[in-house]
Amino acid sequence: MEPFIVSARKYRPETFEDVVGQGAITKTLENAIASNHLAQALLFTGPRGVGKTTCARILAKKINQQDGLTDPDEDFAFNIFELDAASNNSVDDIRSLIDQVRIPPQIGKFKVYIIDEVHMLSQAAFNAFLKTLEEPPAHAIFILATTEKHKIIPTILSRCQIFDFKRISVSDMREHLKRIAGIEGITADDEALHIIAQKADGALRDSLSIFDRVVSFSGKNLTVQAVTENLNVLDRETYFKITDLIVQHNIPQLLVDYDVIMAKGFDGHHFVSGLASHFRDLMVCMDQRTIHLLDVAQQTQERYAQQAQSVDGNFLRKAIELTNDTDLKYRTSRNPRLLVELCLMQLASIMIDGEKKNDVAYIIPAVQFQAAEPSISDLPSQKASITQHQIVQDPVPSTPITQNTTTQSTVVAQEITSSNQIEEKVTLAPSSEQSENQNAASVEIKVASTQITALAIPEDVTITSKETDASIDEQERLAERRIALMAKSKQQQVSRLSIKAIQTKKEHVVKTQPEAQHKEELPVEAFDEETAQKVWSEYASHLRNSGQMILASIMDADQPVVKNHTLHLRFPNQSMKEDLEREQGNLLEHLRRELHNYEIDISIAVDKSVQKKYVFTEKEKYEKLVEKNPAVDLLRRSFDLEL
Repeated sequence: MEPFIVSARKYRPETFEDVVGQGAITKTLENAIASNHLAQALLFTGPRGVGKTTCARILAKKINQQDGLTDPDEDFAFNIFELDAASNNSVDDIRSLIDQVRIPPQIGKFKVYIIDEVHMLSQAAFNAFLKTLEEPPAHAIFILATTEKHKIIPTILSRCQIFDFKRISVSDMREHLKRIAGIEGITADDEALHIIAQKADGALRDSLSIFDRVVSFSGKNLTVQAVTENLNVLDRETYFKITDLIVQHNIPQLLVDYDVIMAKGFDGHHFVSGLASHFRDLMVCMDQRTIHLLDVAQQTQERYAQQAQSVDGNFLRKAIELTNDTDLKYRTSRNPRLLVELCLMQLASIMIDGEKKNDVAYIIPAVQFQAAEPSISDLPSQKASITQHQIVQDPVPSTPITQNTTTQSTVVAQEITSSNQIEEKVTLAPSSEQSENQNAASVEIKVASTQITALAIPEDVTITSKETDASIDEQERLAERRIALMAKSKQQQVSRLSIKAIQTKKEHVVKTQPEAQHKEELPVEAFDEETAQKVWSEYASHLRNSGQMILASIMDADQPVVKNHTLHLRFPNQSMKEDLEREQGNLLEHLRRELHNYEIDISIAVDKSVQKKYVFTEKEKYEKLVEKNPAVDLLRRSFDLEL
């Protein structure tokens, strides 16, 4: 079994023509060799995996070839020296390198020294390297490679010819992967290779490593599903579906789909940033002049153009603003999932029913997504509903009744109980013919409902029947009309968010609150200064026991002086005054209640001449005593006493 060679090593470029995405640099180096304008100190800088070390090795071999007569398999190993500055970064390593530079090459014209990760050299090593780098021997060429140019001292940068390697574009990387897949006999979708190239983030070596991993997972057939599953990335189809739900204002399904995404282990931050990029791509597709900025496959580009027709430019602008704001707040949020869900609800509420919402934070109320409640017309038949009512016939004493030409049905009582039940009593007066054959009877219909609360039916509503026969059909018609009136009254209820509802609530609170005691009824008893100071100290002790030590120490800093029911205090600074004023409400309530005088007030003044009082600990008190009398400390040590 032959050992496996990773694609990054197996397909490392051997010539400048094989280098991907660095055409400007390779062309410059080839022209410099051809015209003999090659500098003796070169610095290759750029991100990882873009070809810095590869170009250095190709250059080291190419400068020793003469007119192409040299065997291409000759690598001039004796003339190329590679030094890893990450592990050989001391001044002694550089001095050893300088000693080798003096020796001329055995084969070819030049000795090439490739120093990788040169930014890892110490300050002393840089200083030791300066003179040799500025005036090297004619046969020596130095190629420095680094990913962090800003860490190299300026004196080194000024002695080198700098080449900035750029990130490999997604299209170049995709074509390179496609070529390698063809060589390896692997069938790969363009979209799958595009996802791999995007995941590599401009590093060709990373894309080859990802390519090997996905091939090990899926075999000889690379599909979009296999790539997204193996790389654990959200495919574009997910963002297309999320955008469709946003355009349809389908907030419940949005939250369900986001929960599925989170259950699969995806990062919410990655989802939000990907959604913002998706909105950006949609905005790019809205104009044919900018559609070329969308670096995707042709099929995906058509899908973007199709979805871009269903959205508005103002919507995309606000959507990008919302997602970008969520992206910035994600890492500092204590509940990042709620932040993303709130963003999705706001996105789905930007445009509703063709109306543009000025408030970006507007969210469609949840009631719009609830199932519609059955209307009055959807209720069962009246005969079925009347059987649910309790009909009670109470006999009444027979009394002489005068003849009436009409029969009136009058609402005689209506009561809304505390258990949210509505009872209605309807009395039916019999006709004169019925009074001759039987005693008069009143029919009482009780309708109980737990579905309607706070139902107000006008007091002047009466129901009149022109029928002379108070039969069951008449009772059913009366019940039907009563139900219609209750439904109409329910529809006329005032919204809880209206001004009228707020005013009604305030009136209800005022009515239910106990009547305040009049000012002239409050006690105003006399008290002396000693009693006031005692109550003052009690409140300070209460604060101290509750853990408010600073406020308690402020109260201990001065004792009140009583003048005409007013407690006068003086503090040395404004800070103490403000701290006590914040507690003044509770303090006044305590003083008035304990002293039985509701005319008490507090006057606080700032007097810098007042000596500030401090609350000392036991140790500080002992130290003060020792300052006044050193014999106290001698006494303690003599008897071995504790503090």
